[in-house]
Parts: sequence; structure tokens; C-alpha cells
Amino acid sequence: MNETRATIDAESLCQSCGACCAYSQNWPRFSIEDDEALALIPQKFVNERQSGMRCDGDRCSALSGKVGVAVRCGIYAVRPDVCRTCMPGDAECNMARKRHGLEAVVPANVFGPGRLARAWSGAR
Repeated sequence: MNETRATIDAESLCQSCGACCAYSQNWPRFSIEDDEALALIPQKFVNERQSGMRCDGDRCSALSGKVGVAVRCGIYAVRPDVCRTCMPGDAECNMARKRHGLEAVVPANVFGPGRLARAWSGAR
């Protein structure tokens, strides 16, 4: 397999992906947030059980845009810990990207802070 690497900015990658936010209705659940942090999340984005984010199918209701093209989180500044811990190129990121037919991402620490390497086959 012919492999090519391109270095890209982590923030740009996330804003053109969103796969982790549209992976599973069970994924965006609350875990270690305290009551003060949870109170900052607008109620319209919280599920009926108050256990996580409300989803439309498998997609978080706070996500807008098209997965794999351009997305944004409507509550980015107050997003739950599960969202903060999913990092570009980690196992969860690549699992979600694979489900949406997106290329795998090589972890950021391979190419330095704030930068990522995206690997793909030569076939485009």
C-alpha cells in the first residue's frame, strides 16, 4: 500500500470532521462533571435521563454542519468531559472516523504539539 503523510492543524481537522460527535447516542454521556459544569450545558442539549447529551439518532444535538466536511459544536466552551478527552488521532477518534468512512489520523505527538499527520493510501 502506498502511504502519504500530510501535516495538518488539529483544530482544523476537528472542524472538518465531527465523526466523534456523530458516532453513538451512548457516547456523549456525563461521567466526572460536577453539578456546576453540568448546569452550564443548555437543557435543550441534555437527554431525558440527564445522563448525557441529547442525540438525534447517533448524532449529538449540539453538532451542526456536515460530518467529514465542516462542523461546529454549539456548546464547545462548556462541552462535557467525554468530548474534551477524545483527541485527534486517538483510538476513539479513529474508530469514529472509520465508521464515517474517513481516513485514520496518526496521533499528534508523532509530529509535534498542535500538529497531526493524516495518513491515507495513494488511491484518491
